[in-house]
Amino acid sequence: MCPIGYYTLMRKSKDEKFLRFQMVQMAIETDNVAQTAAYFKTTRPTVYKWLGRYKSGGFGALGSQSRKPKSSPRETAQEVKDAVVQARNKYKFLGAVQIKLLAGLAPCPDTIRKIWKQAGFKSRKRVKKHITKQNLRHMKMKWKAFQQIDIDAKYLNDIPNYYIPMKRLNLPRFQYTARDVSTGAVFWAFSYELSLINSINFIKYINNHLQNHGIDLSKTTIQTDNGSEFIGHWNSKELSMFTKTIQGDDQNHHLIPPGAHRFQSDVETFHSIEEVEFLDIEEFKGLEDFMDKAYTYQLFFNFVRPNTYKENQCPWQIVKFKIPSASKNLLMLPPVVLDKMIFEEYMRSVYDVSLNP
Repeated sequence: MCPIGYYTLMRKSKDEKFLRFQMVQMAIETDNVAQTAAYFKTTRPTVYKWLGRYKSGGFGALGSQSRKPKSSPRETAQEVKDAVVQARNKYKFLGAVQIKLLAGLAPCPDTIRKIWKQAGFKSRKRVKKHITKQNLRHMKMKWKAFQQIDIDAKYLNDIPNYYIPMKRLNLPRFQYTARDVSTGAVFWAFSYELSLINSINFIKYINNHLQNHGIDLSKTTIQTDNGSEFIGHWNSKELSMFTKTIQGDDQNHHLIPPGAHRFQSDVETFHSIEEVEFLDIEEFKGLEDFMDKAYTYQLFFNFVRPNTYKENQCPWQIVKFKIPSASKNLLMLPPVVLDKMIFEEYMRSVYDVSLNP
């Protein structure tokens, strides 16, 4: 005799059909329903039920069937369901409680939500962050090349592996980065001071390069944060020279909201990538070696490194697709030391001589 009752076994069993199959097989072999019921500690009607289902449907018929009633006398009328669906189409962005009041619906909010779900309406829950990012990526892919360039300055003195050679070899302490949002292409420069004049020289350096390669700057927006290196004094009532320089090239200067660093996600992402792939692993012998390796990494990033967020394409592949006539030189702007550019500009104005760039 089975030491545990049939219904207890059924609650604990992971395969209900197999247990019922054993009971049915015993009933067939012994041809004694009463003996089988006693052995499994159940009733004869239960044995008859599963024996009948097995004979009519085989092993697959031994599974549990739904106990849901085939008809419900209290089911919501179809006219009411149609009214609920029409109200949802009319008040798209409101919830069940508000729509019930506005449309004068009879069902309770839970029933209204159930009808919406059956009709195929999506939940009003907040869209998850990764889905929002995917939507933004698809939107940015449709932009033209160099439609928006994000520019940001990065402190290099907080990177442990770079700090010691920076101090010992007198390497740059700041990095200026410009990244095209649509293609992911990167241009960068370095400096010893974070200043407005360095920012001006950086944007001039990039704009001259883009103009020389036929890029229409009047369709380009430059986006930065609210750092003093871009807007000057925070209390100034006039536009900074950086903004005036951008507007002088018929560009638009867009400032992100204070503290909203996610607006600069493209350039911030590059900062985190190059810190891991470049600054944390390279060793430098001096300023010239540092600039050479920085240029090499820039070429690697623009021409070789696939971007998983842009369908595993490198920036040059996207630029070539968007601008078929583009030359590779468009993405080969070498990094410079901005402070040195200021010094050479000063020397040129004093002595009126031609200096090597």
